[in-house]
Amino acid sequence: MATSDIQVKELEKRASGQAFELILSPRSKEAVPEFPLSPPKKKDLSLEEIQKKLEAAEERRKSHEAEVLKQLAEKREHEKEVLQKAIEENNNFSKMAEEKLTHKMEANKENREAQMAAKLERLREKWFRKLSGIMLGALEKRNKMGRGGKKVGNRATQSQAAQMGWLSS
Repeated sequence: MATSDIQVKELEKRASGQAFELILSPRSKEAVPEFPLSPPKKKDLSLEEIQKKLEAAEERRKSHEAEVLKQLAEKREHEKEVLQKAIEENNNFSKMAEEKLTHKMEANKENREAQMAAKLERLREKWFRKLSGIMLGALEKRNKMGRGGKKVGNRATQSQAAQMGWLSS
């Protein structure tokens, strides 16, 4: 639009601003639009050009299909690798857990055997002391009574019990 097509009518002037009205002239029929109303006409294509375009489109389609298949194969390969890694990690974890459990069980077994051996040894010592006391008592009684039932004297000692193998030193 040209500047001659526009008229400015002033309405108000104030210190805070200005008001005005724009009046546009009606559109003239002689004015040419700035953009074409219809697309440019295409030239007629020959059979050879159409065939070339079809071949190029077929080539693009095959290329795209090959690219998609390649990406799919890469994705499947990656999935296989991830699955293999997960299986390997699971096996390693299972193996480590089994080794830890075996080690713990062996330690518990050794501990239990040591405790049982200590208890058995304490029991042996207790019974040996009791048995030794009984044997000493019997010797003392025998020595006091003598052979004929007469009291001979107090001769039974621990040395005699040790000689007989009743006491351990």
